[in-house]
Amino acid sequence: MKSATLLAERLRSHRLTAPTPTVSDAAHHMLAVQSQDFTAGRWALAVRTRGDVTLRDVDRAFDRGDLVRGWTMRGTLHTVPARDLGWMLEVTAARQRQQAATRHRQLGIDDDMIAAVVRAVTPSLRDGGRTRAELFEILEGIGIDPAGQRGIHLLFTLTIDGLICQGPVAPRTGVTREQRFVLVEDHIPDPARPDDPLAELFVRYIDGHGPAGVADFSWWSGLTLGQSREAAARAAERVVEVEEGLFRAVRRPRRTMDASAVHALGAFDEYYISYADRTDVCAPEHLAAVGPGKNGMVRATLIEQGRVIGTWSHATATRDAPPEFFADPADPAGVTAALGRFARFLDD
Repeated sequence: MKSATLLAERLRSHRLTAPTPTVSDAAHHMLAVQSQDFTAGRWALAVRTRGDVTLRDVDRAFDRGDLVRGWTMRGTLHTVPARDLGWMLEVTAARQRQQAATRHRQLGIDDDMIAAVVRAVTPSLRDGGRTRAELFEILEGIGIDPAGQRGIHLLFTLTIDGLICQGPVAPRTGVTREQRFVLVEDHIPDPARPDDPLAELFVRYIDGHGPAGVADFSWWSGLTLGQSREAAARAAERVVEVEEGLFRAVRRPRRTMDASAVHALGAFDEYYISYADRTDVCAPEHLAAVGPGKNGMVRATLIEQGRVIGTWSHATATRDAPPEFFADPADPAGVTAALGRFARFLDD
C-alpha cells in the first residue's frame, strides 16, 4: 500500500479525520487507548471527538460508568469501555501474568499475599471505592509494605484477575486527577460477552488502527505471534485483507469535510505507539526523539498529513515551551489551531 494511502486510512480509522459524536463513541471505536499518563489518555479520546471537548467531559464518562481504566495489555494502563474490560482480560490476563511472574517473585507476591489483600480491600470498595493512597493504607494495616512497586503490582494483579478497576474520577481541582478503584461486579453490571473474544480483539484493533498486520496486533495486544496469527485466522471473515498480511475494517468511518491536516497528539498516543513498525508515521532519524527512550517515555507529537513533524508538551499549549519541529510545518496556522484545541481541553 502506498504511504500516502496508508496514512490517510490510518487517520480515518483512528478517528482523527472522522471524529465521533461523543467521547464514549471514541472509546468504543478505539477499544483501548494507552493511559498511564491520565491526562494524555483523556486527550486521546477528546481529540477523536467532534468539537471542543474538555477534561470535565471525559471525566463525566468515567463517572457515568461508560469508561474504566485498567492494565488490559502489556502490563500497561489503558482506558477502555467498561463493558469490554472483562472479555479483554479473558484474552490478555494469562500473558500479562506470565510476563509479571519474575517481578512478583522479587517482590514476594504470592497466592497467600494476594488472598490476604483481596480479603482486606474488598469490603472497603463497596461504598464508592477507594483511591490508590487509601488502598495502600489498607495494605500497610495488614502488614504489607506497598513501597518498591509492590502496591502497584498487587493492584495490577487484582485488576487482571477481574476483581477491581479504576472508575470514577476523585473530586479534585486542576488537571492532575486520580481515580477511585471499584469492584468490577458492582461497577460493571452488564459486561459484553462476544462469542469469540480472541477474534473480537483482533477485529476491534483493526477497526481502530488499520490498516495493520499481525505483527502490529501482537505488539499492541502483548500476545505472542502464534496467538496473534490464530486471532487473525479466526477473524478472517470480519476484516478485509487489502494486501497480503495487511488488514482494514469492513466498515470505515466517513471522513469529515473540514478535517484538519494537523493534529496535536498526546504522550503515548495510539496513532504512534500501537504498531510494531513506527517508521510509517515517523522518519527513522526522529524515532529516538519521540521515544520510547531510556525512561520509557513517548513524547506528545505533532502530526501533519499523517506524519510526525515535531514534538510538544502540555506547557506548549500555554505558550511556555515552543514545539520542537523536525520539519517546518506546511500549515503553521494548523499547528496553532491544534495546540489551541488542547489548551481549551484543559480549560474546564
